[in-house]
Amino acid sequence: MFVKKVRPLQLLIITFLSFSTLLAQKKQISIEEIYNGTFRTQGLEKLRSMKNGQYYTILNLDRAARTSSIEKYEYKTLEKVETILSSSNFNDIPFFTSYEFSADESKILLATEVQSVFRRSTLGIFFVYDLSSKQIIKISNSKIQEPRLSPNGNKVAYVQNNNMFVLDISTKLTTQLTFDGEKNKVINGVTDWVYEEEFAFVRAFDWNADGSKLAFLRFNETEVPEFSMDVYGTYLYQTQTVFKYPKAGENNSEVSLHIVDMNSLKTIPVDLQEAYYIPRIKWMNHPDYLSVQTLNRHQNSLRLLAVNATNASTSILLEETDKAYVDVTDNLTFLEDDSFIWTSEKDGYNHIYLYNSEGVLMNQVTKGEWEVTNYYGYDQNEDRIYYQSTENGTINRDVYSIRSNGRNKKRLTGEMGTNSADFSADFTYFINTYSSATTPPRYTLHKAINGKKLKDILDNSGLLEVLDNYVLGEKEFSTISIHGNELNMWMVKPKDFDPAKEYPLFMTQYSGPGSQSVSNKWLGSNDYWYQILANKGYIVACVDGRGTGFKGRDFKKVTYKELGKYEVEDQIAAAKKLSELSYIDEERTGIWGWSYGGFMSTNCLLKGNDTFEMGIAVAPVTSWRFYDTIYTERFMRTPQENASGYDDNSPFNYPELLKGKYLLIHGTSDDNVHVQNTMRMIEALVQANKQFDWAIYPDKNHSIFGGNTRLHLYTKMTNFIIENL
Repeated sequence: MFVKKVRPLQLLIITFLSFSTLLAQKKQISIEEIYNGTFRTQGLEKLRSMKNGQYYTILNLDRAARTSSIEKYEYKTLEKVETILSSSNFNDIPFFTSYEFSADESKILLATEVQSVFRRSTLGIFFVYDLSSKQIIKISNSKIQEPRLSPNGNKVAYVQNNNMFVLDISTKLTTQLTFDGEKNKVINGVTDWVYEEEFAFVRAFDWNADGSKLAFLRFNETEVPEFSMDVYGTYLYQTQTVFKYPKAGENNSEVSLHIVDMNSLKTIPVDLQEAYYIPRIKWMNHPDYLSVQTLNRHQNSLRLLAVNATNASTSILLEETDKAYVDVTDNLTFLEDDSFIWTSEKDGYNHIYLYNSEGVLMNQVTKGEWEVTNYYGYDQNEDRIYYQSTENGTINRDVYSIRSNGRNKKRLTGEMGTNSADFSADFTYFINTYSSATTPPRYTLHKAINGKKLKDILDNSGLLEVLDNYVLGEKEFSTISIHGNELNMWMVKPKDFDPAKEYPLFMTQYSGPGSQSVSNKWLGSNDYWYQILANKGYIVACVDGRGTGFKGRDFKKVTYKELGKYEVEDQIAAAKKLSELSYIDEERTGIWGWSYGGFMSTNCLLKGNDTFEMGIAVAPVTSWRFYDTIYTERFMRTPQENASGYDDNSPFNYPELLKGKYLLIHGTSDDNVHVQNTMRMIEALVQANKQFDWAIYPDKNHSIFGGNTRLHLYTKMTNFIIENL
């Protein structure tokens, strides 16, 4: 029998032709598909564990039919037990988009007609639904903010027009608690702009354990400078949005703490003495004691105070100091006797600590050269603390349990990638959300005591079937040695990558303090865009340089007082090192970023003008003098104290360095990074007689989103890359 031999070259040609034929049969991702929902993943909408720990609820939304319902499921079987409430069965309740139980689960708070104010704040029409009487109560005919049911469900506190109100549900009587609220002057019960953005909370009030007292913050922003934004809309004359925005070095709101006795309705102020910021308040289990976290303006000294609510006296439970800054978290947990769990990076990495009720350290629970990235809670019955960490590599996340004495640690998740947990109220079960760069979000039910998987819930396998029809390159993870550090990196190559060819390099990054862009999790919308670029013949790479997170305190805080120095040096060095690869064309290197990433890409294009031939900056900071107090001063101190730190890395101070192609993009209604940053950069480039491209999106905020905006934006950026790199 005659067998024809296939020579190696022939085999290579046959393999190449077969591969090319296979690629030709697959589709290319389009920008339209990224933003029309083609690659959207499914999740569990607003999951809440019920207090007995045996059931959970989810919100079922039918946006097309404008109906919503709260469905109750059993953890053990994952079977639906009942529909607790459906908007289609009640004429009085329109389509609701979120819900919240009272602590005793006798009432449900429902949100409708919700509209955004800033990043986190909203206004809406709210209802209270009584589960036993089936009665529905509308809290107010006007839109309100941040309603909160008392623990027994008898009252609801809320903010309207900057004042605090309480509705008695049984009598339907509303009591106004404060009367001095006024736009751009005084705010009671919700945060001002800078607290909302940088301390990441809006509701600035809370009920104590038995509902007898209400603590709230008052913001006097009279002396805070105003910022205004033109709104063009469809009007004959533009209007203006005017709000208080403290830029670095300027006056902040004067913030004070007050406690209301709900029986007498008497309000008492609490003297916190040297407190400049009050980033957190939280009641202890004892109804007469409130915990308060305070910071100095430099944010390098944090105090945890105990406030006696009966006489407003205070005592210090603990104090944290740092040469740079102390991070604020939501990890504080009070145990039954008001001993408490706290997280800190005082040993160089973020770890869990246990203190007694007097603030005396009992034990450092977790230790090691890795970071606790999320704290889930404490099971007092089993003496188990549950947390998420980077113990299996900084780009991965796993869920663990450990005893309060630091012993008997258990890894509860087994797959490499990103695992996060949602625990039942009694810590019997948890729902694990897992994803990786190759696996879309997958939801599974586990026993909390040992991590044993009980059931599959949702796996998004349908998306993998959809993606199998498209040309997709692999996201390759590695590290790159830069300035003595092993930096995390990923790279996406064209699917038909040929190492004998040369490809242009396009770098993406964010680089902000404590951030992470290189992580082993499922694709975001930008990842699909990078696939488009890779299939057009670009190699896309991302490097997390110094100043980014999850590699310890010192790695993160090395950029203190010099934002934009070491991060830029690392991106330039990484680009140079990658350009040494035989398959990368060192004459064609580009970089882009959004917000902090836009600040970085602009600086890289200027300071690395012998390395980068092209750059795109979306909504960039161009001078930290223009950004807010809390964020900027945390990392830079004030401009009065650190003028050179602000100016030496402000790109509009050296526009003459521009050599490459530059695209600058901003939205005019960006309340966060003001379009002022881009306008000043434009003027500097014009006066330096430097040519560049720019785009302004009218009435768009920091996300530059809405309608066809993202389609237009990413088409513009894609075309710019193709034409200039």
